[in-house]
Amino acid sequence: MKTVDLVYRTMYAELVQRSLDASFETDFSTAGNFVRVPVKGRDYWYFEETQPKKTRKYVGPSDDPEIAKRVEAFQEIKEDLRSRRKLVSTLTREAGLTAPDRFTGDVVEAMGAAGIFRLRGVLVGTVAFQTYAGHLGVRLPGASLQTGDADFAQHYSISSSVEDSLPPILEILREIDPTFREIPHRSDPGHTTQFENATRYKVEFLTPNRGSDDYTDHASPMPALGGASAQPLRFLDFLIHEPIRTVLLHRSGVPVTVPSPERYAVHKLIVASRRGPDANGVAKREKDVYQSSLLVQALEATRRQDDLAIAFSEAWDRGQQWREAILKGLDLMPPKKRQEVEEIVRKALVEIGEELDGFNSAMKS
Repeated sequence: MKTVDLVYRTMYAELVQRSLDASFETDFSTAGNFVRVPVKGRDYWYFEETQPKKTRKYVGPSDDPEIAKRVEAFQEIKEDLRSRRKLVSTLTREAGLTAPDRFTGDVVEAMGAAGIFRLRGVLVGTVAFQTYAGHLGVRLPGASLQTGDADFAQHYSISSSVEDSLPPILEILREIDPTFREIPHRSDPGHTTQFENATRYKVEFLTPNRGSDDYTDHASPMPALGGASAQPLRFLDFLIHEPIRTVLLHRSGVPVTVPSPERYAVHKLIVASRRGPDANGVAKREKDVYQSSLLVQALEATRRQDDLAIAFSEAWDRGQQWREAILKGLDLMPPKKRQEVEEIVRKALVEIGEELDGFNSAMKS
């Protein structure tokens, strides 16, 4: 597992901090500019945008000190955006860190601007995986990063208690691509957990299912998700517990909330064991165990195997169903890769002084 030079790891950390700090409020889009316009011998500030068409919005006289302060602050914001774009470009072109495809980046950026992360949503799936190269300071193979969807998760308890909501999801997505449409839920046609465009790119919403299996195949209404519902899934609560804040390498950097890499690694073992036998299920299963093994190796390479051991121990101790899923996920790896992963986990558990009930005997069998 190749690590990234310290200078690039430092740049990524700076980008993360500046992106998170840039949660400013402004009445004006950073896609536009303030322009000074002379009118009858006096100068006035207007705000000009050129996309989708050229428009000008009156702001006020140029000699108003309060307006002058706002113009100056806006310029600082614009300059920081330009500077952050250079950081993103350096990290992707020189350091070899992977950026999402432009469309996926636009989707996540739009959802973030609408408030999905402010409302404690979590970006999951392969798009979240794409952030771990920068977060951990390693280079991840491109084959592990390909995706055709964007998935977001939120706890129902949070969605029902924040007393706030995103704008209508379909409106957000149609600003990016007018062909997006709602996909009625297979069991609850009156609810939507997925949205799809003409090229079959999907945006899906998920929520943990810790109750009866009766809920598994039904959509869960989510008050904070702009009219969307979410698909309840087993084991998802483990994945999105204590997520981390990082940045997607798109445009000037998109602040996102994603699962911790150690939880992602363990969770992928579990979900791999539950994939269907059809061609799509097999392909996803192979990707699951591949991503899991990469993260296990990356955590060892960056000396974060303690975090891995703690997450693995938590999942193992959740009961027999969890243990069987983990072991089945390990069995799906090529023999050499499974041996490497098991050895990393075993050593990590020893280092934190953790001995899991039945783990060593299961590894030998």
